Amino acid sequence: MYNTSGAKETNQFVIKKTPFRRQERAVRVVANERIRAKEVRLIGPDGTAIGIVTLVEAIEKARAINKDVVLVNGQVEPPIVKVIELSKFKYQQQQKAAAGRKRAKAQELKEMRFSPFLSEGDFEAKLKKVRTFLEKGDKVRLSLQFKGRAITKKEFGYNVLERVVAGTADIASVELEPKLMGKKLIAQLLPSKK
Repeated sequence: MYNTSGAKETNQFVIKKTPFRRQERAVRVVANERIRAKEVRLIGPDGTAIGIVTLVEAIEKARAINKDVVLVNGQVEPPIVKVIELSKFKYQQQQKAAAGRKRAKAQELKEMRFSPFLSEGDFEAKLKKVRTFLEKGDKVRLSLQFKGRAITKKEFGYNVLERVVAGTADIASVELEPKLMGKKLIAQLLPSKK
């Protein structure tokens, strides 16, 4: 049974559907008593190495100056911890993650489809679009589909892709040489670094 608000009624509860929202991943930090090690390699608040001390000593030193002990690297033995304010460390980690996402511009893979028998105007239009993708920094996959008995004339397909490669030689390099997969001829171009 449904009510007028669009929510589904059950015997005792009203279940409302909420829209899905993408949330930023919170930075998970292991600090103070949550660190599971008896001895740690301690780094001071100014970045100098203090040495290997017990976890209890490290926490006492940090509390004496109103700071926290934060796990920096738990993969080594003994784990590396740093004396720093917890909120400051979380902020630094968020900034690093944001800078990493900003730098890692996702290089998209665009696909341009050809046929073995193209008119000159169609070929020029497709070549222009391929050049546009490459100039924007995207990879381009060239695919050429043989239909019906066109597979008997494979050399026409190879000629089309060779003309595209030659037409983009100044701004791209061939990442994947033209190869036949079933009735499809595929090649891939990579924008050249400037």
